[in-house]
Amino acid sequence: MNILIVKLNATGDVVRTTTLLRRLQGDITWITARNNIVLLDGLAENVRCLSWEDRAGARDRDYDLVINLEDEVETARFVAEARCKQLFGACLNGEGVSYTDDARGWFDLSLISVHGREKADQLKLQNRRSYQELIFAGLGLRFSGEKYLLPEPAATELAGDVAIAPVAGSVWPMKNWAYYDQLKLKLEATGLRVNVLPHRSSLLEHIGDVKHHRCLVGGDSLPMHLALGTGTPCVTIFNCTSPWEIYDYGIQTKIVSPLLAEFFYKRGLDPRATTAISLEEVFAAVMRKLA
Repeated sequence: MNILIVKLNATGDVVRTTTLLRRLQGDITWITARNNIVLLDGLAENVRCLSWEDRAGARDRDYDLVINLEDEVETARFVAEARCKQLFGACLNGEGVSYTDDARGWFDLSLISVHGREKADQLKLQNRRSYQELIFAGLGLRFSGEKYLLPEPAATELAGDVAIAPVAGSVWPMKNWAYYDQLKLKLEATGLRVNVLPHRSSLLEHIGDVKHHRCLVGGDSLPMHLALGTGTPCVTIFNCTSPWEIYDYGIQTKIVSPLLAEFFYKRGLDPRATTAISLEEVFAAVMRKLA
C-alpha cells in the first residue's frame, strides 16, 4: 500500500500520531510542518517525510489511503487533489471543510464539528477514549497501547531528578499552572535535583533533556508527549483540556482540576483556573512517582 499522512501541527499531536506507524503497512509519505521534520525523517525505513512547503513531492504516486488530520481549507484542498482510493479525515465541503464519516469519532469533537463548537466541546468533555483509540477505530484498527516513535535524542548536559515544564504555549494560557516556582523550591528542599526545561533550538535536544530526568512535571504540552514517548514517568496537570484523550502508558499520573468543566477548552486567562490545583497535591504526586 501507498499511504499519505497529513499532520502538520502541533508538535505534540504529531508525536502521538506516530503510533500509526507501528500498524500501517506499506510505504508511507508524511507531510508535516518544517520544524517537525527532525522528528520524522529517518524514523522508519518505510517512511519518507516532506515539509508542507515541499508537498508537491507527494504527487509522484497514487495512494491507497490518505489520512488528513488537519482541519484547514488549504490542507483539505491539497488532499482533494491527491490520487487516492480512500480518504480518511478532513475534506473539502464546498468552500469549507468537513470530514469523512469514518473520522467522525475524532472530528465530531473538533473545531470543524458538524455539531458546532459548543456541542463539540460538550462531546469532548464527555469523551473517555484516547486520541489513539479514536483515530485507530476510525481506520478500522484496534489500539493496543502502541507506543510513540521518536528519534534518538541529542546528548545534553541537563539531568536530574525532576524536570519542570512550566510553559504550555500562548494558545492555551490556562494550561499554565500557577505554582511551578514554589514546587521547585519545595522539591529542592528535600534534596532533589530539579531543573526547569530550557528553550532549545533543536527538538532532539529537548527530547534528551526530558529523558535525562526521573520525572517530568508539567501541563498538557509537548514535553508531556516526549516523556510518554521516552518512557519517562510524568505528573501532568490538566486545568482546561481533556485528560482522557491522553493515553498514560502506565507511567503518567494525571491531576485534574476540580474546575475543569468550567474552563474546558477556554482560551482566555482566569486565575481561578491556574490555581485550582494545590501545590501540596502536585508535590505529593511527584514524591510518590519518585518513591
